[in-house]
Amino acid sequence: MAAPQPAPGRCAYFVERKKRFCKMIPAPGRRFCGEHGQQEEENGRKRIPCPLDPKHTVYEDQLQKHLKKCNSREKPKPVYFVQDINAGLKDVAEIPEKQVSISSLSKEELENLIIKLKKTSNGLELHLEEQILSHQALQEALNDPKNGESAFKHLKQQASILGNMEKLHLLGPGRCFVEFGAGRGKLSHWVDIALQNVENVQFLLVERATTRFKVDGKHKRRDSVFERLQVDIQHLCLNKVPILEKKKLPVVGIGKHLCGAATDLALRCLVESYTTCCDGESEEPAPKRSRNDKTEVAPNSSANTESNKDDCKPVAGIVIALCCHHKCDWTHYVGREFFKSVGLGPVEFHYFQRMSSWATCGMRETTTKASTSDEREDQTNITEEHEHTFSKTESDSDTLQGILTVEERKEIGCLCKRLIDHGRIEYLQQRGYKAALQYYTESAVSLENVLLTAVPSPSWIPEPTT
Repeated sequence: MAAPQPAPGRCAYFVERKKRFCKMIPAPGRRFCGEHGQQEEENGRKRIPCPLDPKHTVYEDQLQKHLKKCNSREKPKPVYFVQDINAGLKDVAEIPEKQVSISSLSKEELENLIIKLKKTSNGLELHLEEQILSHQALQEALNDPKNGESAFKHLKQQASILGNMEKLHLLGPGRCFVEFGAGRGKLSHWVDIALQNVENVQFLLVERATTRFKVDGKHKRRDSVFERLQVDIQHLCLNKVPILEKKKLPVVGIGKHLCGAATDLALRCLVESYTTCCDGESEEPAPKRSRNDKTEVAPNSSANTESNKDDCKPVAGIVIALCCHHKCDWTHYVGREFFKSVGLGPVEFHYFQRMSSWATCGMRETTTKASTSDEREDQTNITEEHEHTFSKTESDSDTLQGILTVEERKEIGCLCKRLIDHGRIEYLQQRGYKAALQYYTESAVSLENVLLTAVPSPSWIPEPTT
């Protein structure tokens, strides 16, 4: 059989990883493209890996020129970047050392962990109600046969999130909606569609990664303002965002499947750091509800308020679909005080966040029966959406096989998730929010089907500081 040859006019470099030739077009008279030009002699010029990103190469004699324009160079920090403002734990001594994996635990150690988990959970109200709602803004898309099964599942979740926002009176004029982990910005897109006849609305889409196929451009036709903040939530100070500084609209924090520690960073960004930026010397002011024409949850905007607190609007609401508890981090977790109050610490947290993956990741009875097509599709949807990455030893070790059935592991995983979420609820309650957890969609649509909501408590009085 003849050896494979590059396509005519294409680079002659064979990419071993992809098992094919490079598809780039080389300069006239050359066999290789600029990236693979080191394969041929070129007047003694040498290509070297870029020191900022070794995934690409550069001519050694042009290195300094390249470093000034390389896409991987460190860019100037935006004005709203404040290093580690939402990071949480500052005491290095409290940060646990690297823990051993669950599969390395003895049966006795694992049993003791499960006993501690169940004992702690017994004293808490962890039962969640169903709030599977919808919104008319998505009805046309939901009924469109052109949307495939995967798109339909996303639409159902977005419709329920909007339905829950409407129930809490968060869809209204004079709001700045901050979508954390925005990705393409589809959730903000549907919120904007729902508010098509509403004025004075802003959208801030927070995403640390560069995103392709964004839907933001579809909204240039109206008065609503869309702005992207390419920054890690860990370093985001909302009050320094120019459009928030200018209008100071009350903020509604939203997110669809905000993974692990990102949820904790977002909560701290909204209820701690935002207020700290607003009023650097005093503690967080008491959020209060006032009634306007729409009977919405509103910020402390009484006409009689004349102090400088009037310049700092509290958060009007929070609606976040949770996921990926296995990616939580004790350093960033907002419920540390709750864990300590029930006799738990960073060691238990480490194991519980790992065990939380049992609720959703691959704990299927593959040896006794084959998965149905629906199960496979559902698991594919979860994997794509949340990037679950678990080692086989974490989820299917001999230790687990010896003492736990598939259903028991699933139940324990769910308990771990609810315990971690309960810490978040208590954190919000202690800061003057009426917070709740609910199932917002069916498990057949998404295994990560819990929604966290919070609005300011109408009659909360902050505890005096000492």
